Amino acid sequence: MSETSARLLALLSLLQARRDWPGQLLADRLEVSPRTVRRDVDRLRDLGYPVRATKGPDGGYRLDAGADLPPLLFDDDQAIAVAVALQTATTTVTGIEEGALRALATVRQVMPARLRQRVDALQVTTVDRYANRRTTVDSEQLISIGTAVRANEVLRFDYASPGAGTEEWVPPRKVEPHHLVTWGGRWYLVGWDLDRNDWRTFRVDRMTPKTPTGPRFAPRELPAPDVATYISSKFRGQDRNPCRGEAILQAKASDIAQWAGHGAVVEELTPTSCRLALSGWSWTGLAATFGMFECDLEFVGPQELKDAATQLAARYREAAS
Repeated sequence: MSETSARLLALLSLLQARRDWPGQLLADRLEVSPRTVRRDVDRLRDLGYPVRATKGPDGGYRLDAGADLPPLLFDDDQAIAVAVALQTATTTVTGIEEGALRALATVRQVMPARLRQRVDALQVTTVDRYANRRTTVDSEQLISIGTAVRANEVLRFDYASPGAGTEEWVPPRKVEPHHLVTWGGRWYLVGWDLDRNDWRTFRVDRMTPKTPTGPRFAPRELPAPDVATYISSKFRGQDRNPCRGEAILQAKASDIAQWAGHGAVVEELTPTSCRLALSGWSWTGLAATFGMFECDLEFVGPQELKDAATQLAARYREAAS
């Protein structure tokens, strides 16, 4: 790959990673001059990528979404990550098996030979530690619920409560959906139950959404600082670890949920980031657990977790030197 082509690929990868990039910061990351960045942006525009200049003290760039967006390019690490994610995508979501296999075949086909060999070596077989507890949900079901959450639309659904008679008719639940989360291998919807006038948590695998959705609503404030804290309090009796902390991870919630383990709460923040709440027997062990996810992260708290992470970082630096 030529130096210019490699730099264009790196530039495109950076533009895809965040919404806005100051021009000087892009130049620093690519180790080139701002003038070179401007020329490379023009090359991407010639290829059909809608890169828009943004205003600011130093100026910047944004990759806009659009129907005419050319196929996205992946660097080596991204391509391998996509291949692994596609092989493990069906752990908790059903109905995507064929699509995942076709997507994996498509990604593999366009890879250079050197990278294809590395991906072929990564034949992943997922062994679920919590198979006796984990439940799967249909992908269309998740999309339907997630769309109502994002659009702030009242969701109507039948709910199969445990112990309910199969012949007994129960009117559909009407809920203002707030968030989709995972806990201990299961998907849950947190929402305001309009009939019971209170916050409720529903297992997604027991829900059957109805169409059309209801009217729009103004989101209510949770009776907790965030949804992770709320879910943790709901299931507090199932988690006896003395230390519990939170962090913001720059990764998809569905990817983190596969490996977070029992007792974790995963809350989607954006399509590419999530809030993760974990517990552990010690603050140092908890900080190390957060570090096992191969993505950028920011500790939310408490302070004991941040202090443990600082001590652990110093210990690792000394060990590496």
